[in-house]
Amino acid sequence: MDSPAETLVVRSPRQTVSLLRNRSRRPRFGRERERDPAAAAAAGPKPSEVYGFVGSITTVIATAVYLAWAYTPEPWLNSLGITYYPTKYWAVAVPAFVMVAVALSLLAYVGSNFLATPTPTSFNTIFDEYSRERANTIDATEQEEAERPIEPISDMSIHHINTLMFPN
Repeated sequence: MDSPAETLVVRSPRQTVSLLRNRSRRPRFGRERERDPAAAAAAGPKPSEVYGFVGSITTVIATAVYLAWAYTPEPWLNSLGITYYPTKYWAVAVPAFVMVAVALSLLAYVGSNFLATPTPTSFNTIFDEYSRERANTIDATEQEEAERPIEPISDMSIHHINTLMFPN
């Protein structure tokens, strides 16, 4: 009869590979799966990676076609059999329209932020409905302060800020 140590002896690389394939593995979830390269390879590429790859290839091809159309003279396009295409006016007009639209949208964004911001003299710049008053604390010794829990977050009053900034 063979001893248990002799039955576990692997005699060839092929047996080693077959034993590795046949062993049972527990399923991996969450961060454990992300760290496992075998599970990541079996899952395939992420959809965001595929979309990014397809988008970058499409952008490169569209740019090449646009530049070929914009810079190739019309007689050359006609000799290649390409007769139905927009006029060269649009090669300049579309990028100009896009740049103006981007500039105007940035200007509109900055303007909407200015409209949403209260004036400097408004009390809303000092406190609003989300302000939290600081709880009154009594002066304590260092030992009592070390044992006291951390205070909840709160706003400092404008009077306290003024005394800190202008101690006079």
